[in-house]
Amino acid sequence: MKSKILTMLQLQQKLNDGTNGLGWEDGKTNKGKLINWRRCIYLEAAELIESYPWKHWKNIDAKPDYDNIKVELVDIWHFVLSEILRVNKLENKKSQDELSAKIEDAIANIEASKKSDFYEEIELIESFIKRLFCNFELIEFTKSFFELCYSLDLDFDSLYSLYIGKNILNKFRQEHGYKEGSYIKIWNGKEDNVVMQEILHNNPDITPQELYDSLEDAYSKL
Repeated sequence: MKSKILTMLQLQQKLNDGTNGLGWEDGKTNKGKLINWRRCIYLEAAELIESYPWKHWKNIDAKPDYDNIKVELVDIWHFVLSEILRVNKLENKKSQDELSAKIEDAIANIEASKKSDFYEEIELIESFIKRLFCNFELIEFTKSFFELCYSLDLDFDSLYSLYIGKNILNKFRQEHGYKEGSYIKIWNGKEDNVVMQEILHNNPDITPQELYDSLEDAYSKL
């Protein structure tokens, strides 16, 4: 587990360095734009709630979209990792190896807390959001994220696999015109997220570079 946590920390550091410029931990991109990872987290968590048919005035018989719920959790994890890296550099100053060991210790014995219905799952998400603003402590907050994941049937290895996929897809997007608005997100009728997940499903042992190359091959055929 520790090696996978370390890999994710390293990949997130590299992605943030490349996207926002070195020194992003100080709170600004290399273009001078403010960065607020906690705002990113609670807005993504709100999107997570939108995967549930909570609205009493529509989609009354709909079911939660658990496939999308897992994707949204992975999106949140990108921002949680970023906040971990930011706080660690400015306050804790541990090596990434030490940091990964501390996270591993914190989440090693978490057990899923199954909920009786999706309304309780939503309340769990809302409790997670509250932790951003009430007695925030980085490792405990990270632990609460994994408690949320496990309760929503996203185990560590699945999170890792999806994170690697989304991280590489984000890198691919940035290098193919995402910021400039020229990137094509729908690939032959499928969103790029879906294509990425299909590649992972068909090649569970694929390396990050092989995944990038597979995305490149698919994108070149549009």
